[in-house]
Amino acid sequence: MQAVDVQAIVEWLDAGVPGTRTPEAFIATLNQRLLHAGIPLARVAIFVRTLHPNVAGRAFFWRAEKPAEVEGDVAEHDWMASEQHLTSPLHAISSTGQPIRRRLADPQCPMDFPVLADLRGEGMTDYFASALPSLTGEKLLASYTTRQPGGFTDSQMRALTRLLAPISRIAEIMAWRRKAQNILETYLGRHAGDKVLSGQIRRGDGEDMHAVIWFCDLRDSTPLADSMTRAEFLQLLNEFFECVLGPVLEREGEILRFIGDAALAIFPVNGQEAEACRRALDAARDAIRRMEAANAARKRPLRFGIALHMGDVLYGNIGTPTRLEFTVIGAAANEAARIESLCKVLDAPLLVSAPVARHLAGCRSLGRHALRGVGEPIEVFTL
Repeated sequence: MQAVDVQAIVEWLDAGVPGTRTPEAFIATLNQRLLHAGIPLARVAIFVRTLHPNVAGRAFFWRAEKPAEVEGDVAEHDWMASEQHLTSPLHAISSTGQPIRRRLADPQCPMDFPVLADLRGEGMTDYFASALPSLTGEKLLASYTTRQPGGFTDSQMRALTRLLAPISRIAEIMAWRRKAQNILETYLGRHAGDKVLSGQIRRGDGEDMHAVIWFCDLRDSTPLADSMTRAEFLQLLNEFFECVLGPVLEREGEILRFIGDAALAIFPVNGQEAEACRRALDAARDAIRRMEAANAARKRPLRFGIALHMGDVLYGNIGTPTRLEFTVIGAAANEAARIESLCKVLDAPLLVSAPVARHLAGCRSLGRHALRGVGEPIEVFTL
């Protein structure tokens, strides 16, 4: 049988897969080129371990019936210890480093992984899976199946094996970019992470921004910390932040920093003050509801304060030449923190400033109050 010529595919990979910018586009284009080269693929899966607080890995699935489409899936950390994973070829290859081939058309083929029975039931005749060779230790795996009578030919297997290394180079680059994006989103936030990844990494890089500023703080944290172990207090803080800041993320707010038991977030205005104020207020109301539900199960309810203020800030990098933080600075950010400190004085879980309140219905004034470090007293409102 004539040898399968994949030189053009190798050259395309070496050139950096021009015309594809996402993993999905890369996988779909690659497999269509493999089909055109004479490798009768029916199903291809690519598995990538990642660095993410909630996700252990990602999987991409391509099928010949829909050659332009790629389905994605994620595996949470708990799944890595599941029976489904531990009995999979994926785990076996990760553990041994050895490729796996099963000629499913052969009645004597070992069916030592549950997924093989499923593939045979779909009419697959051959299965080949291997780690993709990595320069950096990245865990990348690929599996290939076919419905061709008799399975893959020797020539087709040589072609697939030859392509593992050049495919890995592209997959590795995409995996590292995704990992960098995950890290930046986790520690900086999505918008700030995008800015840093796009090159805004010098001290002083930034932009003027008009935003609704959110500042929240847990009350009585010192006695709480003294009454429990450090591990218990850390868990309590995480539960508190999940309740009060989950609604911020769900409404496209950006969490910029955690300051002990306090947090700073923003809702960029983008020319629509009323809309940004509404989203911030909806997030605050939702946060209060979630904390009330959580406190119902506590012997000692948690007390907290949330302040909403609106003003102009500088959104960008500050710090030392080698240790930077992407955040907001300016009088409005400081005023938001000062307003939040009034929550305890006025016994209100939520306070909003006049610039925010004028866009909201149902606010009542609590009068004008002096803020530390601010020249003129300001009027604050609550619901």
